[in-house]
Amino acid sequence: MRARAAAAAALMLACGASRPGKGERRIALAPCRLKGVAYATLCGSLRVPEDRARPQGRQIELRIAVVPALARAPAPDPLFLLAGGPGQAATEAMAPLLAALERVHRTRDFVLVDQRGTGGSGALRCEVAASTLQDLLSADEPDPAQIDRCLASYQADVRHYTTAEAMQDLDEVRSALGYERINLWGGSYGTRAALVYLRDHGGHARTAILDGAAPFSLRMPLHFARDAQRAMDLLLDHCAQDAGCSASFPRLRARFEQLLARLSAAPARARVLDPQTGSASEVMVAREAFTGVLRGVLYAPDLAVLTPLTLDRAAQGDYGPFVAQAAALEQGFSRKLSLGLLFSVVCSEDAPFIEPAEVEAEARGTFLGPALARRFLEVCRRWPRAPLPPGHREPVHSAVPVLLLSGELDPVTPPAWADLAAATLPNSVRITVPGVGHGASLEGCSPRLIAQLVADGGLRGLDAGCARQMRRPPFFLGYAGPQP
Repeated sequence: MRARAAAAAALMLACGASRPGKGERRIALAPCRLKGVAYATLCGSLRVPEDRARPQGRQIELRIAVVPALARAPAPDPLFLLAGGPGQAATEAMAPLLAALERVHRTRDFVLVDQRGTGGSGALRCEVAASTLQDLLSADEPDPAQIDRCLASYQADVRHYTTAEAMQDLDEVRSALGYERINLWGGSYGTRAALVYLRDHGGHARTAILDGAAPFSLRMPLHFARDAQRAMDLLLDHCAQDAGCSASFPRLRARFEQLLARLSAAPARARVLDPQTGSASEVMVAREAFTGVLRGVLYAPDLAVLTPLTLDRAAQGDYGPFVAQAAALEQGFSRKLSLGLLFSVVCSEDAPFIEPAEVEAEARGTFLGPALARRFLEVCRRWPRAPLPPGHREPVHSAVPVLLLSGELDPVTPPAWADLAAATLPNSVRITVPGVGHGASLEGCSPRLIAQLVADGGLRGLDAGCARQMRRPPFFLGYAGPQP
């Protein structure tokens, strides 16, 4: 009976029993499954021109998923979810958020669109192979030869994979699904995409939630080292202020600096256990690899709680905890980006506005240093790009109600960037969630605040006080975990 009921529900959805809005739906949707999503889902596609100046030229099939509202008579304005990166695919990355925003889902459809160049929308893959443990600790952005191979393998003209063109796609999806107005949620780079939508198509936007704001004043990758240093300083300060952490790892900041000095002089040779095979391996750990992993774990406080232990053991020549964290990132978000889309966005929208001397100045005195930013700029010297529209990097002005969420410990989009975005968003509220890293929408009372904004269509009565209750997770003082 359960199977028959599920089939009947799918048939009703496929036949349009849950009409999304007053407009005519022009996209054929059929039942489908998304990884990690338990709700009934409909999928379809929309064909758009790669280059709108040549509408009869190469076309892109945009992958679209609609998760219909649970209510029999849903509200007409859905929530569109914009993924980060740049390079994440919305249909692959949003399962945790869908579950957390159940209050919104009761009355509104969720809509996921794989941005052009990601996921099922002509992904611009540029794989960085990591077949061995040493590869895992060495591989990073592609070298020039890899870049040339990736570019040669694409049928796409990567000059047309910018945020503005992607948001034009998104508005065409909105219209083709029959929605007149939409609510927007964007995370990380998705906040920039949402801001561009507010600028270019704001008449169709009802509310927006920006989680980890990345306005155009943030020039990727110029500020990566500075913002990561802020997060690391907070971690070291919190450890020093915690009785258990400071006793277990005395003089941690000074010992960290000494470790970096040794790695700068020469890579460390270490014998470690491969986390995947369990076999012993000898690896070389260079400073860049070490600091790159540290930056990655700072995104998530649940991973960063191991960082004092990792630094302490590495200072004593034991890189086992470091290798375990590197493997955790490999299995997590670090390999899920469409690098071609990442470079298409950054090399068109950010890199042309960065001077090499700025990279050196911004990275001076940071644990990450200038190497990551230099590699991005080197890639961008080879990556094709088109001129941006006039005024593309100007601050976005909008009167749409906007909720700006920031994680206190965020190493890439810290709260200061939300402050800058809010300066030209007069109908906005800023909330910094303590103890949280990159992404605050899943934490504490954030899902309730998001649901309230979307339900009310405005910010009046939004009580941000509940967000102050969060704390950084306790540090691991040993392999057994935090102090009891």
